[in-house]
Parts: sequence; C-alpha cells; structure tokens
Amino acid sequence: MLLRLLAVGDVVGEGGLAYLADHLPALKKLKAVDFTVVNGENASGVGILPRQAQAIFDAGADVITLGNHTWNRLQIADFLEDNPYILRPANYSNRVPGRGFGVFDGPRGLRIGVMNLIGRAEMDPNVDNPFTVALRSLRDMDADLIVVDFHAEATSEKGAMGYYLDGRVQALWGTHTHVPTADGQILPKGTGFVTDLGMTGPRQSVLGVRPEQSINRFLGGLPQRYAEAEGPCKLNSVLFTIDTDTRRCVELERVDLAD
Repeated sequence: MLLRLLAVGDVVGEGGLAYLADHLPALKKLKAVDFTVVNGENASGVGILPRQAQAIFDAGADVITLGNHTWNRLQIADFLEDNPYILRPANYSNRVPGRGFGVFDGPRGLRIGVMNLIGRAEMDPNVDNPFTVALRSLRDMDADLIVVDFHAEATSEKGAMGYYLDGRVQALWGTHTHVPTADGQILPKGTGFVTDLGMTGPRQSVLGVRPEQSINRFLGGLPQRYAEAEGPCKLNSVLFTIDTDTRRCVELERVDLAD
C-alpha cells in the first residue's frame, strides 16, 4: 500500500496554532493524508504548554515533535511523561522527562515509527551524538516504517544525517530554521529527504518574530523577550508518499498554504 505522511513545519505562537486549526483538517482531506507529524516546539513562542500541545492534537496531528526549546516551558514535563504521542529529541539525556521515539498505529494495522533528534552544530552541544543515538534507537523500534524529524541548524548536518540513514528510514526532514527549502528529493536507497520544512506562523516576520526585534538584536541593542509577529500566517509542510511493501519513499511534494 501507499502511505501518505504529512510533516508540518514548526508551529509558532498563537497565530500559528490558530492557522493550523483552521487549515490542517481540510488539507489532510484534500491530500488524503494517512498520518501527520507536527513540530510544536515554538507553540508558546519558545517552548510549548500542555494546552498548546492538546490544541495541535485537536487540529489533526497524530504525533508532535519538539526541539531545542523543549524545556523553555517546564509545565510540559509531566505531559511528556504521560502522553506517548509527543516526543522530545532522543539524544537528550535519559535523565529528562519523556521519550525520543515511538511506534504508533497507522492505517490497516501499519506500525509507524517516529524519531525526534536534535543537532549539535551551532546548537546546544550538551546532547549525545545524534548519529549514534539514531542508529541505537532504530534497533529498539519494531516498526513497518520509520520517519525522522531532525531539529538542527546546519544544513550540512541535516544532509549528512539524511545520507547516513538512507535506506534505514523511509523519510527524514529537517526543522528549526523556519525557512522552507527547495531540495526535496529521494535519496539513492529510498529515503525521502528535505533539509527544512519551514514553519507555520506569521508570514511578515523574521522566523515568526517581530522584524524590529531581530533588527534590534543585529544592531547590538539591549536583549528583548521575543514576541510573536502579527498579521497573515502561512503553513509549510511536505507530503511524503511511502510504498510500505518496498519500504521506500516514492514521491514527496511541498505543500504550502498562505493567507
């Protein structure tokens, strides 16, 4: 069978949450989506609260992935422990709450493995090596197919991970930079890959933040708490079509919406 899996870029702030709720259900129906993974680590601007995670599930996410802002809202800790459908990066220390991968029920009894990883280049170095953790985690995942959200800054690190896991997983996408990339491709051994999904949130912004705040930072002004930009929003995502018999991605399509 062909499985159609939608990966949605980082949801930013209340505007991103509202746009997701308004548009994801219809998008899933239009594209006949079987399974949906949404990165939600910026739902609170930086971090995510339990009510925001629930809002993402209510909008139609099957699994939520996180990233470097996982712990900016510590209220999420118990939610991570209690709800197996929200993942934090697997290469965080095992001393922190939650889990970094899971196997979930898909259509027709299909077992879908989802893994969340965080990069180290230009990020928090106090995490385990994502490459070795990925390989170790794969051994513990009894799944029919596996997909990966690699939350990383460097395009080179994302690309290297794509080739490293090529043939071992069926899809791997990057998150974190909030900028959609145009390099969607199927790697030689059948893994669907894109460097970054982009984001779901305010279009007239710098990565979802008010432009004047980013300008202030680069001009050397006083530090400010980032505030979500206002105005029209967008949704960035990629649709992966996976042949579950050959365990190969056979097609990927960038799916972007905007007001």
